[in-house]
Amino acid sequence: MKYLLLLLFATCSISISAQQTQKPVLHGRNWMAITGKPLAATAGAMIFQNGGNAVDAACAMLAATCTMWDTLSWGGETQVLIYNPHTKKVIAINAMGFAPTGATVEFFKSKGYNFPPEYGPLAATTPGTPGGLIYMLANYGTMTLEQVLAPAIQMAAGYPIEAQAANYIERQKSLIKQWPYSKKVFLTRANEQREAPEAGEIFVQKDLLLTLNKMVDAEKAAHKKGENRKGALMAAYDRFYKGDIAREFVRGCQEQGGLITMEDLAKWKPLVEQPLMVNYKGIDVYKMQQWTQGPVMLQALNILENFDLKSMGYNSAKYIHTVYQAMNLAFADRDFYYGDPYFKPIEPIKGLLSKAYAKQRASLIQFVKNDAGIGPGDPYPFEGLVNPYKNLLKNRGFEMDTSKRNFAPKHDMGNYSPKEVYEDRLWRGTTSVEAADKEGWVVSITPSGGWLPACIAGNTGIGMSQRMQSFVLDSTLNPFNVVAPGKRPRVTLSPTMALKDGKPFLASAVQGGDTQDQNLLQFFLNVAEFGMNVQQAAEAANFNSNQLWLSLGGTKTSDREPKPGQILLNTNTNGAVRNELKQMGYTLSFGDRTSGPINAIYFDWKHGSLWGGSSNHGEDYGIGW
Repeated sequence: MKYLLLLLFATCSISISAQQTQKPVLHGRNWMAITGKPLAATAGAMIFQNGGNAVDAACAMLAATCTMWDTLSWGGETQVLIYNPHTKKVIAINAMGFAPTGATVEFFKSKGYNFPPEYGPLAATTPGTPGGLIYMLANYGTMTLEQVLAPAIQMAAGYPIEAQAANYIERQKSLIKQWPYSKKVFLTRANEQREAPEAGEIFVQKDLLLTLNKMVDAEKAAHKKGENRKGALMAAYDRFYKGDIAREFVRGCQEQGGLITMEDLAKWKPLVEQPLMVNYKGIDVYKMQQWTQGPVMLQALNILENFDLKSMGYNSAKYIHTVYQAMNLAFADRDFYYGDPYFKPIEPIKGLLSKAYAKQRASLIQFVKNDAGIGPGDPYPFEGLVNPYKNLLKNRGFEMDTSKRNFAPKHDMGNYSPKEVYEDRLWRGTTSVEAADKEGWVVSITPSGGWLPACIAGNTGIGMSQRMQSFVLDSTLNPFNVVAPGKRPRVTLSPTMALKDGKPFLASAVQGGDTQDQNLLQFFLNVAEFGMNVQQAAEAANFNSNQLWLSLGGTKTSDREPKPGQILLNTNTNGAVRNELKQMGYTLSFGDRTSGPINAIYFDWKHGSLWGGSSNHGEDYGIGW
């Protein structure tokens, strides 16, 4: 019997490593450029072919995706991990906007909200993407802003809009009509039955084109005055955040009821941070700090290190159950303890990421059923402190029976059924940017914000972020993530970098709100535990938990509450696994899109090459050379 089980597992392992993929692995010797749209990947390739490094190419792809409204825009936010081959270190760039002047708990509650709104000018944090792009280009790139923005500027002058964006504009036109500057940009066929552009139509954004050219003009003028490359780039930065672009942005925001001031824009700046890291079986895994949900993946890896996942078998019922429970334990901590580390109270991140705390959390996993009552743990003793929120945790007691709640953030809803909404979220979500070059630079970005339907700020052509909705107004939900002016919300956006033997091993990122670190965790395990190549791992069937507080959508507490035991499985999940999970207390739903969309780069040091994986769902695309 033991021999038969070993033979069965060996056969399963062979089939996993030999599985066919819908898209081929990308191979490159010199560089790799992967992102959410084919035209944006081409922008990265153009920069590489013109001699740029991976940071230059990543900036060009970021600019292009913003210009294409790849479920983000120029007014959104950018989270970046960069591996510097000269220092052999991973650094993080925090380009998340903050809450503007007047964004207080009292203000939003006076308007009847339980969370800040999901749409419109009151949902907007200060724009972070322009500053984040300029900062990483100035400090780690080689090119000028004019060079890296060239593809985006050409696109703003007119590019053939793809069906995904064009059709979404049409579906959301009733919201878009509320905002005059958005209506002007997006509804190009006024008074016709279809008011949005058609797929393939040349979509022109005159206001955005002017804004991007103003930034380039500021850089060129500074060069003429004798400024070096970095100084000229900062001149473009200042024009956006302190000059005429800023004035029009603020005017347009406030005209439509928003709160952002000139002082807010001038005060905001990107931050360079030390990323968080845990070691999983010899692999150093890096994530952004706890103002993102990134540490969730690190916590889950620490918990799962206590189990022999490989022996369970890929996507067996036991494997699914174990990973699901680990994710729920980590998300319960995220929902209560994560927030902006630059504001008090200070999050107990050292305790949350300690191996001893993970072992304690792992001991809570019940292997016969789903634990619907999983809540936050107490990480404070693991950093030598006493938890000041013990009484708050005892008194939380929120209603857990939320069977009527939809399984997706409402900003992705449109006119869909709950199942279609969830699949649409996985397909779009935000975007990701992955780049690497032969010198050793590696970039992983998860930018977002200002997604369609976006409220455009005046005549700038820039859609404002909707990230304010990720704050809470009730400290009993999360005392670390309560809205306040100047504070950054705890976001879902979560790029990943992994090093092995001191060298880059994997860079990855994914779309999809609260599912991001669920999918990235499983992608990583697919490679590290089951030996899949980067494309196989990107396409492999994942599962998702909704036993967590949603970070997006709705203005009532009931819109966000956890849905215990709800699990999304791939439609190909076999009957035996389905039945076993049902017996454990799970409520099953199914979809054919459960694998991402993940984009990633694997570093093949044996052969001196790069392997790219690009999602087989949606329009994600990669180019290597």
